[in-house]
Amino acid sequence: MNDLSAAPRPERQRKPDWIRVKAPVSKGYHETRTLMRELNLNTVCEEAACPNIGECWTKKHATVMILGDVCTRACAFCNVKTGMPRKVDPLEPEHVAVAAARLGLEHIVVTSVDRDDLPDGGAGQFVKVIEALRRNTPSTTIEILTPDFRGKMRPAVEAICAAGPDVYNHNLETVPRLYPTIRPGARYYASLRLLEEVKRHDPMIFTKSGIMLGLGEERLEVHQVMDDMRCAEVDFLTMGQYLQPTPKHAKVADFVTPQVFDAYGAIARAKGFLQVASSPLTRSSYHAGDDFAQMKAAREAKLAARKA
Repeated sequence: MNDLSAAPRPERQRKPDWIRVKAPVSKGYHETRTLMRELNLNTVCEEAACPNIGECWTKKHATVMILGDVCTRACAFCNVKTGMPRKVDPLEPEHVAVAAARLGLEHIVVTSVDRDDLPDGGAGQFVKVIEALRRNTPSTTIEILTPDFRGKMRPAVEAICAAGPDVYNHNLETVPRLYPTIRPGARYYASLRLLEEVKRHDPMIFTKSGIMLGLGEERLEVHQVMDDMRCAEVDFLTMGQYLQPTPKHAKVADFVTPQVFDAYGAIARAKGFLQVASSPLTRSSYHAGDDFAQMKAAREAKLAARKA
């Protein structure tokens, strides 16, 4: 008989104290989870194993992931399942709006898996979700985090911008050099063009993008990504620590200290971003509502200063 206990186990990287979080146990967490199950909604909080799920769900802040829970790509950093997705749920837009109303959300973040199998890449479902939210919870501000709509970018962005989200987010994820291994199904400059296209269609939509640190990027490469984003008129930059979801995913090359995140944040603000979130636990939708309010105020102050 084989001694299974003697089989080598994958080496687990020990997380530093500054990114350890408590397991979710609150009443609010369980109520949020129950509502998501009741409405048959997926969340990136669960699917991507977000470390902030306990804090956010306790406050009843959930980031909905539309278009199913199966992605057509296999990025080396992402914990979402890969394979052939199921049919798009026609009830999903209304369910998202019901969830926003029942959670009492002032600001909602809606993201999705990649759906390269769909003729429009899933853009039509984003439009329907935005429209359902405007009908049912008109005071809720809407932030979307979309894929790159490979090969379908311009018509997808045009349709979504016409629906009028308040914030359009698309993450660059990492520096260009690491794309072949970390994000092989995407192209860095195609993602930059998407962000530029959003501003071309509607300069008043806030644009947002983020990168993960700790994948082996160099300091000057991070600075260059900031410059590229500013050239694309991105308003809001997020930077957070990459955490390896499972042993089969890309390993963490470095646990970046809070002090280094602070330094990157200061540089980003000096480069002209309206809003910057830079910390080990920062994620695209973490504190998104508060950040949106601050970004909106920063734009208003900037416009007032120009008039003066």
